Amino acid sequence: MLVFAASFIGLLALPVNFSYWVFALLMVVNGIGVGMFAAPNSSSIMGSVPRSQRGAASGMRSTFQNSGTALSIGVFFSLMIAGLATNLPHTLTSGLEQQGVAHEVARQVGSLPPVSSLFAAVLGINPVAHLLGSTQVLASLPAANREALTGHQFFPHLISGPFHDGLAVVFIAAAGLSVLGALASLMRGGRYVPSPASVPPHKEVTA
Repeated sequence: MLVFAASFIGLLALPVNFSYWVFALLMVVNGIGVGMFAAPNSSSIMGSVPRSQRGAASGMRSTFQNSGTALSIGVFFSLMIAGLATNLPHTLTSGLEQQGVAHEVARQVGSLPPVSSLFAAVLGINPVAHLLGSTQVLASLPAANREALTGHQFFPHLISGPFHDGLAVVFIAAAGLSVLGALASLMRGGRYVPSPASVPPHKEVTA
């Protein structure tokens, strides 16, 4: 888990424009950390219960793992949106004003919830035309500004800073939870072997 946490700290240190090989190396470290923890942890859980109860133990372990995975998606997306909402309104407003959009319109667009901007970034879509569509502002702008606002470069460069801030919140939380997991794993002690008294006797079935 400490290796897993170290991979998130490494991702936290990456700049916005990072080299792919550095990112790939950190992903390898991330995968190694998961593999080093998951298999021994599962073995420890299954080995701490009598053989007659390992079916129930396996079901409980899988239930908690799948529930945690599903829950983490909502938690980390919420953290991402919270971090994104810190700087995105000001950044979006300033960027729109630099392209000739009126301050009031730019402020109104910048104050919209960042959820749509987040999913647009994930899907690779530029939402500026949609955000400004109801205001008829695009039609009044010079062609160069219109092309810049709706092109493939404006929105990705504009959102990169706030997006990085949101990812920083996520990576810090992930690293912290990984360290807590490492501490919990450390406190579990040595290998637990069920005593013979805890193992229910097997019933013999006669024909």
